[in-house]
Amino acid sequence: MQSKDERRWTVSSRYNPILTPSNDLSMTPGFSSLPTQANDPSIRPDGPLPHYAVIDTCVLMSTILKNLLLRLAQNNLFEPVWADYIGEEWRRNASRVWEVSEEDIAAEWQAMQDAFPHANMGVVNQFETGLSRSDPKDWHVIAAGRAALSLYPGRSVCILTRNLRDFNRSELRQFGLSLYSPDEFLVKCYEAEPDLLMQLLTLIPSDAAAIGRPAEPLEAVLRRERLFRLNNLILQDANAAA
Repeated sequence: MQSKDERRWTVSSRYNPILTPSNDLSMTPGFSSLPTQANDPSIRPDGPLPHYAVIDTCVLMSTILKNLLLRLAQNNLFEPVWADYIGEEWRRNASRVWEVSEEDIAAEWQAMQDAFPHANMGVVNQFETGLSRSDPKDWHVIAAGRAALSLYPGRSVCILTRNLRDFNRSELRQFGLSLYSPDEFLVKCYEAEPDLLMQLLTLIPSDAAAIGRPAEPLEAVLRRERLFRLNNLILQDANAAA
């Protein structure tokens, strides 16, 4: 059996993409990079890394983000959380957008369940009770977070989504949940384990090639994925070390 440190630097082949999508939502054009600002404290969110993160479907739809986040989870930075409806939504959208068979999508989802057997909160409808200020279409995401809080009392749980406007932060705080964009969350991961994150970022080119993207610099990939703060922080630290 591998030690924790050995596991930390080993990336499971399960999260080398087993799908070859013809299209990826993360390819959406039109996002401008933020200017690099040396020693900008706004780049570094305060507070510890949450123990558990509910990964919204919109985040899972990016192969680059999905693989990076799940590799970080495999290396014990956090525990991923989802629920039955998130799985249904992801399988339905992935099959349609990527033009991949439902069988292959189901196999990919099952691989995620096998790798993270405690991630799925199952049916969480009962945890939608009391919600009113967030978008009803996303209540199931909040419910997954509340289910995790119920199952793991005393542990911190966040919602990880690109659709920040659909979630009312005051309502989330009322139920003990926090809210992050992928960019904000990955900055926290970088702050916690910079060497590990940089190691995993070296795998992104092979992930990009697997979904048919041309070779491009890491900086371009991070900008395409809207990871502007992370990109700026990496550049800032690289310039400081030069």
